[in-house]
Amino acid sequence: MQAGEKVLTATQLGMTYGQRQALRGLSFTLGAGRILGFLGPNGAGKTTAIRILTTIIEPTTGSFSVAGIDSSDPHGIRQRIGVLPESLGFPGRNTALEYLTYFGEHYGRSRTESRDRALSLLSEVGLGGRHSSLIGSYSRGMRQRLGIARTLLGDPQVVFLDEPTLGLDPRGQQELVQIIQRIARERGAGVVFCSHQLAEVESVCDDVIILNEGQVVADGRVEDVTARKGAVRFSVVVDPPYVDEAVRVLQSERFTVSRDPQVDGRIEVELGTEDPDQTLEIRRELLRSLLAAGVDIVAFTNEASRLEEVFLSLTEGVAS
Repeated sequence: MQAGEKVLTATQLGMTYGQRQALRGLSFTLGAGRILGFLGPNGAGKTTAIRILTTIIEPTTGSFSVAGIDSSDPHGIRQRIGVLPESLGFPGRNTALEYLTYFGEHYGRSRTESRDRALSLLSEVGLGGRHSSLIGSYSRGMRQRLGIARTLLGDPQVVFLDEPTLGLDPRGQQELVQIIQRIARERGAGVVFCSHQLAEVESVCDDVIILNEGQVVADGRVEDVTARKGAVRFSVVVDPPYVDEAVRVLQSERFTVSRDPQVDGRIEVELGTEDPDQTLEIRRELLRSLLAAGVDIVAFTNEASRLEEVFLSLTEGVAS
């Protein structure tokens, strides 16, 4: 599908269990090639929403569609989605190639076609050199890669990933995130990314939905949602000999500047705007000014805890 084309549309989804409303009025769209962070504390309605969208349960109210297929056709929906649950069991005595070939045949491919497809996907997720190894010998990170390969067997237009990086070391998290980004950017699939790692969501996702007590409390582009919490902040790390000059330049640009006493060369910069449409140009102006002054820049990053601040303020008092 073309980038930005709607691959998932939900309209006023609701779910009631007895007297309890687990989900109320969930409406959103997901475009091809975009990654949507799906967030909320425990009991917020995330699991219910994902179960509805993956056709495990039917909503009490509302409807949704995947790639133009209405939710009244759950079989058609299942042909167009891939799902990686938080806990996915694997047969330890089979090889990854055997495992994927077996499931590939369920999509109507011949055994030869399924085997070729399995080899291609294993290579795509970085397991090409271990396709003949028993799954029982795989690390958690390798199993997560295998799980992602399985979700891609049917060339899904929407992929649901539930806590895909949970329990991985930082390198494993980074490598898996890169795979997820390729699924969206290169395959053009829409990705629904559920995670409690808010810094990760902020860095990876294009859009975000925050649920609380069954309803949406924030949604939109990540930069728009995070801009709701105070002024925009950045961190600039420069080569220590250039710190004084960097501070002078930044203060002349009317930024609020403070040095980090714990990290030599790190400068905290706060902008006097919350408008996300202005922040990109302000960042560019900041960098141009520093470079024009001959300042050696080591790193330049957004403040990492922005989404976490918004999340905590919108779900205050709710145990997670």
